[in-house]
Amino acid sequence: MNMTEKVFGEYDGQEVIEYSLTNDTGMTVSCLNFGCVITKILVPDRSGNAENVVLGFNKMEDYLRWSPYFGAVVGRVAGRIHGASFELDGKVYTLPANEVTNHLHGGIKGFNAAMWQAEQFQDDKGVGMKFFYHSPSGEEGYPGNLDTTVTYFLNNDNELKITYEAKTDQKTLVNLTNHSYFNLSGNLKRDVSKHSLQLDNDRFLELGPDLLPTGNLLDAEDTPFDFRNGRLIEEGIQSSHPQNLLAGKGYDHPLVFSQQGMNTINLCEEESGRQLTVTTNQPCVVLYTSNQLEGPFSIQGVPARNYMGVCLETQGFPDAIHHPEFPSVVLEPGRVYRQETSYCFSVK
Repeated sequence: MNMTEKVFGEYDGQEVIEYSLTNDTGMTVSCLNFGCVITKILVPDRSGNAENVVLGFNKMEDYLRWSPYFGAVVGRVAGRIHGASFELDGKVYTLPANEVTNHLHGGIKGFNAAMWQAEQFQDDKGVGMKFFYHSPSGEEGYPGNLDTTVTYFLNNDNELKITYEAKTDQKTLVNLTNHSYFNLSGNLKRDVSKHSLQLDNDRFLELGPDLLPTGNLLDAEDTPFDFRNGRLIEEGIQSSHPQNLLAGKGYDHPLVFSQQGMNTINLCEEESGRQLTVTTNQPCVVLYTSNQLEGPFSIQGVPARNYMGVCLETQGFPDAIHHPEFPSVVLEPGRVYRQETSYCFSVK
């Protein structure tokens, strides 16, 4: 196992460093101290060819100009908050409205655009990075000083484990996730329409026209949102279901796990043979199939187009603060927010 680092660029007068973690089987995970961004994950296909399976850029300038949260940790609150405001203990907090009238992924300068302190570590099981960020009270409108630690740990089982911990000195909201776009074809040779996804979900959250949850949990059975027996991503892209059309012909939906506790998600691309198994302690995963990715830029030399990646954003329910029936994302002083999600790669 080894760790390397190099200067990736500059942001806000500070050096942005890219850290690369490599295990004994040759899997490599590269990440930045800017936004905890995962820039590359190199894993083999069934023929042993190691290729990148996440979307990212080779230059800092492209992240600043074009990135739709590629590989970043997003927070304090992942997803949208209706009306860019919320009430907590009788006080209304106003947040930046960075998506029309709503607040998205922590605001204008959320955790994805923060410089994190970084610390490398290694033990007999693997290599890792710890990232630390102090978010002062009032940053992006949120109450409370929040101290967050994100740990990336790579072991010899080709598993990347991400652990999130946060503490506050005042009641606040916390709902963190990683926003990596996966494409198991390797080096963006194909889009993700032929990727197969399987997870144990019997319900999904209905979205309104602004892509915010309405509060209704819909039955997934006999819809393109039932992934219990696995289905191809293209089934949602081609679907005439009103919710697929609303999301821009695809998915941008919270899929609710049938059981509480640890749950597993399986993503597979038949042609390369690559499989990704995601295990999480979160109550839902937001499935986003990059329906709005098309733009005047390139990703690792490939012109951006829709359906180039699939996001599996393990998290609490979006906009939970406006839906008392949803699991709470309120963090109180004296308690620790802890989220665990692991990504294990293999081949068929």
